[in-house]
Amino acid sequence: MIIIRCAQCKQKIFKYEKIGKGKVWHCWKHRIKEDYSIHANGEIRCSCGNLIGILERKWIKMKQNAFEYSGTITKK
Repeated sequence: MIIIRCAQCKQKIFKYEKIGKGKVWHCWKHRIKEDYSIHANGEIRCSCGNLIGILERKWIKMKQNAFEYSGTITKK
């Protein structure tokens, strides 16, 4: 489980179950365990207004410099 935070204000955005190595390019909707973000017009934003990602069909395409994460990643 990793915690994804806003790069500007450091507020929590998601608690996400990351599986496998590598960067977080997108977040699968079914792996998001807790959601603290604001959803509007297909965009995912922090409460400070920072654009975190774009809502797609089954996932959220993450904007790479808009967030940071910490926690343990589950191995495959």
